[in-house]
Amino acid sequence: MIIKVCGMRDAHNIREVEALGVDWIGMIFYPRSPRYVSTVPTDGRMRRAKRVAVFVDAPLVDICKTVRGFTFDLVQLHGKESPQLCRNLREALPGVKIVKAFGVKDADSLLEVAQYEGLVDYYLFDTHCGDVRGGSGRTFDHAILQGYTGSTPFLLSGGLSLDNVEEVKSFTHPMLAGYDLNSCFETAPALKDPTLIRQFLEKIKEI
Repeated sequence: MIIKVCGMRDAHNIREVEALGVDWIGMIFYPRSPRYVSTVPTDGRMRRAKRVAVFVDAPLVDICKTVRGFTFDLVQLHGKESPQLCRNLREALPGVKIVKAFGVKDADSLLEVAQYEGLVDYYLFDTHCGDVRGGSGRTFDHAILQGYTGSTPFLLSGGLSLDNVEEVKSFTHPMLAGYDLNSCFETAPALKDPTLIRQFLEKIKEI
């Protein structure tokens, strides 16, 4: 099961979180986000965790420049990016995995997902919050995802925390690939609490 921690930028904090054994660490290249980074700290290089660059409706050329310049392993698209952009991105960045995020409000929220089958490697299902792109700390009804019948694996996101970890554990789906942790594990925007993350990991892995 993949554990992704998103919205990081402090080098020391990145090393602390990676030491917990998380699989992916995300950095947000979206200027309107309080977790925005314009560059990657050179002393915050991950030794084991894969690096995820998060964008919101960024031009293809900007995405490619950032990913190549800082050698990211994955790209996460958290806006209204089209299937064609995903196709172009796959061609431009061979070997880089693509994650496409979708805000979930009701069953109709899953209708557009099918357009992206075969064009991305993972989906990320987050809470629909209008123009707010992730990091809201709000949850959604995970039962809605039982209506997802695609073949692309997905990560569960949206207000995951120690308070709802038992509910998160109770949700099952054949295409569930992992969990995305963000604002509920922060002491300040982009600064994660390693103790909270460690406790979540212990709980989620309990049999």
